[in-house]
Amino acid sequence: MPSVPVAAKLASRTRWGILAMLFIVTSVNYADRATISIAGPAIRRAMGLSPVEMGYIFSAFAWSYVIGQLPGGWLLDRFGSRITYFFSILLWSIFTLFQGAVGFLTGGAAVAALFLLRLAVGAAEAPSFPGNSRIAAAWFPSHERGLAAAIFNSAQYFATVLFAPIMGWLVHRHGWESAFVFMGAVGVACACVWLRVVHGPKDHPSISESELRYLEEGGALVALDACRGATKPKQVDTWACVKELLANRMLLGIYIGQYCITTLTYFFLTWFPVYLVQQRGMTILNAGFVASLPAICGFLGGVVGGWLSDRMSRSGFSLSVARKTPIVVGMLMSMSMVACSYIEANVLVVIVMSLAFFGKGVGALGWAVVSDTSPREAAGLSGGLFNTFGNMAGITTPIAIGYIVQATGSFAGALVFVSANAAMAIVSYVFVVGEIKRVRLSGSLR
Repeated sequence: MPSVPVAAKLASRTRWGILAMLFIVTSVNYADRATISIAGPAIRRAMGLSPVEMGYIFSAFAWSYVIGQLPGGWLLDRFGSRITYFFSILLWSIFTLFQGAVGFLTGGAAVAALFLLRLAVGAAEAPSFPGNSRIAAAWFPSHERGLAAAIFNSAQYFATVLFAPIMGWLVHRHGWESAFVFMGAVGVACACVWLRVVHGPKDHPSISESELRYLEEGGALVALDACRGATKPKQVDTWACVKELLANRMLLGIYIGQYCITTLTYFFLTWFPVYLVQQRGMTILNAGFVASLPAICGFLGGVVGGWLSDRMSRSGFSLSVARKTPIVVGMLMSMSMVACSYIEANVLVVIVMSLAFFGKGVGALGWAVVSDTSPREAAGLSGGLFNTFGNMAGITTPIAIGYIVQATGSFAGALVFVSANAAMAIVSYVFVVGEIKRVRLSGSLR
């Protein structure tokens, strides 16, 4: 990368304001996903649901979220990140708010309404993470992209730190419906702020010429959504592009690795509070606060992983080594959660889980890798395909754990299942991915 004068680097810091907005919105995104887990024990009692039935309720979000990934990626490439993301935030927040009205129904109608609304939230959130990746690719040079992706990705942990205690208190004092109403209102407010704050690099009113030049020289795709005199990029044949992406061994290994890593995410988002209540004997209120402790460690791990990756890149390590090293180390740390099955003291369980989620944060660099590898003409589509694979874990993980818990009466097998996926993520990145580099499309351009 060409050297850039320090003055040019420091002339403006607009990109960090954009990243702060991504962090806030992603925190709300994950808090809306997690409402069902915090309210889960109360919902299960109120509706008389079995562990398997609860597993299907937990998975409802991911069914539509996965199905919506490719359409969401297409919308991002077609209409740009700013406007597509705005409607995504607004719609998922409205559907979250509506879940607070499910309590007025009874029996099968209540269960059906909750399941359908979770499907709607998943569909509305589909463009969010491909949008994050797309915006990071536009706003950050390659040597800062690891930290940027780690920061917005670590918002999933911050969401638990901030919102889990609030939602736990709301459920305890005002009933499970109140958590959905609260989070829906917060999301609608965020959608309004988004439109005022977020623009593309070439369209942002606050960016300086030196910062724009710094981004361009560092490999940022600054013209991705530009509307001022930019040449429109070549269009791609969607299905031909999907086939071309799936035929790429590096990308396929990245997709499989993300499925395995996201298994850990969905255990945390769905069954972890239930594990604390059912297996460890905590109250819902205590579980909401205790769940925030591993989340803090996950957040710190995410920042450390991104910082370490970028530091290695700047120190002369190849991009492959800089990205893979934190992923492998982080997944090894995550496998420590198996030990919880052999520990009696809840304090030690929380410590081990905190270590596991710190490791998960360190290894959560998938979105940085996607920003590094996605074709310029199909960044949204590539991110959508990556997120499709990843969030298939949102379907399989809650259901698989539901069956394991119902069959064994314990979470021991569930912890083994989650840890095995961490091991498979290591195998995928070490033996399948190979060199990490940007893909150039050939047969799908038009």
